[in-house]
Amino acid sequence: MATLRDIRVRMKTIAQTLKVTKAMNLISTAKLRKGRRLLTDTEPYFNRIQRTMANLLHSAGHVESSYFDEKKEGRTCIIAVSSDKGLAGGYNANIFRYVLDVCKKVNTPILILIGNIGQRYFVNSPYMTLETFSFASQLPTLEKAREISEYVISQFEWGVFSEVRIVYTHMYNTLRLSPAERILLPFNEERMRLASSNSVFAEVEKKKPLNFEYIPSPEAVFNALAPQYITGLVYGCLVEAYASEQSARMSAMDEATKNARDILDRQKLFYNRTRQASITQEVTEIVSGSSALTDA
Repeated sequence: MATLRDIRVRMKTIAQTLKVTKAMNLISTAKLRKGRRLLTDTEPYFNRIQRTMANLLHSAGHVESSYFDEKKEGRTCIIAVSSDKGLAGGYNANIFRYVLDVCKKVNTPILILIGNIGQRYFVNSPYMTLETFSFASQLPTLEKAREISEYVISQFEWGVFSEVRIVYTHMYNTLRLSPAERILLPFNEERMRLASSNSVFAEVEKKKPLNFEYIPSPEAVFNALAPQYITGLVYGCLVEAYASEQSARMSAMDEATKNARDILDRQKLFYNRTRQASITQEVTEIVSGSSALTDA
């Protein structure tokens, strides 16, 4: 049977855990707000790039570019975006299951991993890992997204793989998080329309084509904008995944805090009962001893 000292030690440990979960909940809430604000602040820049590309394709018609080459046959690159830290509920597990499902469907998958948790998980998987990136649990930056996109584009142009997909967590709201997938390369006009925010392509197509003069050529302008477009997509996925991670961790820590409070309340009740039983036993022994001395 547990002694009062054992129960006190257990209650102290639970109380310390409760402080940690509450602190992590507050930190995740602050990071979630920062991630949402960052995504909102950068949307106008990438919307402008999308609108420019939409205008170019709409006015110039079909553009010859290696980014549109869908006839290549080869490996499929899957960029898996996970977190650098755990304690985020099912956030990482859902991504891993989704990535494994995608790997089974595509031709000869090869992985590019973002996040330390993903690196540790896929190290024993049967699929080859080409490169790994880490943010050290920091807010994603445009420079980091450009580094990833430039690496992916260079490997695509060299023929290392013929298709690039990115798997990340899409946040519909703070309560609904779901793994999502985007095909970054090769380009497809229909996919670009679906991927564009605020239906930029649809808005442009409703307007009368404008006779722009592209110097030196529409193809050259398009090829100059394409890397920025890919960087924008990667950056948007990274920031959304970051916000989703913080939302998942916030929910997990909130649930952990509630569980810790419930356990602590039960331990307090058990401690009071045990203490009362001990006092009652001591009083009984004193009374019995006193009665025995009186009778003697």
